[in-house]
Amino acid sequence: MVSLTPGSMPGVFSFGWLLASFGYSLLAFRKIGMSKQLNAVENTKKIALGVEYSGQDFSGWQRQKHSKSIQEALEKALSIVASEPISTVCAGRTDKGVHGKGQVVHFETNAVRPDKAWVLGGDSHLPDSISISWAKQVVDDFHARFSARSRSYRYIIHNKKSRSALLANRVTRHSYPIEVEPMKLACPYFLGEQDFTSVRAANCQSKSCWRNISSLEVNRYGDFVVVDITANAFLYHMVRNIVGILLAIGEGHYQPHWVEYLLAKKDRTSAPATAPATGLYLMSVKYPEIYQIPELSDNPWFW
Repeated sequence: MVSLTPGSMPGVFSFGWLLASFGYSLLAFRKIGMSKQLNAVENTKKIALGVEYSGQDFSGWQRQKHSKSIQEALEKALSIVASEPISTVCAGRTDKGVHGKGQVVHFETNAVRPDKAWVLGGDSHLPDSISISWAKQVVDDFHARFSARSRSYRYIIHNKKSRSALLANRVTRHSYPIEVEPMKLACPYFLGEQDFTSVRAANCQSKSCWRNISSLEVNRYGDFVVVDITANAFLYHMVRNIVGILLAIGEGHYQPHWVEYLLAKKDRTSAPATAPATGLYLMSVKYPEIYQIPELSDNPWFW
């Protein structure tokens, strides 16, 4: 039997020493990398924004591959201010042609900027049809969508035979006479937590059709009929489908109590046509007071 001693293999231990040194170096580099990642996480801030936009020039809020979206324009502007890529999350994804008065979004960033830099800097890189109303840093558990308690929409109808050039794409023109009182009487049937299958779009992807409408009002202001609705959340095209039903009642095609029958039937095909997108505005999103999200001041009825 041959006995191997350190002296009989002169290169073994020097080679092992090199391997060990390489291993320690690799471990050190990994620790440095992990430290940088931890520092990046520690430096990450969550920023909330209030966003206003006119929807007629866009395919909707959500980023699209082959058309302009509000999300894409906003993220490009914020990325310039942050000097890094920014990805946003919104409170409610509005459709093509729908406008936003009080949209709320959040994003995460490592950039250190004062609140006014997100507002003024972001605005300077946005088209005239999008603006940032306010900005503030929020706590880590805030989420623009999932932290919201309620969302409020306003639908504006220009009830006049002749069209207005100044209001094009800002309101929905309805040339047939509308009786507001029957529409008012129909509103209570929509209130409360219930199954809204009859007012969801055919391609709605929500797993549940149960929603809670806390407020629904219809008022006339001269040639304008305004529908205001607030709920914890909405199904796809839910607001526009409800407005379509109210318009059919206002024209006299159905009695107010027909709403109860329609909702119980749980059949979208039994409901009237969806109202156009142009008259719809996301007015505000409410959050628990702990997040201290700014609320818009009381505005004139039109906006």
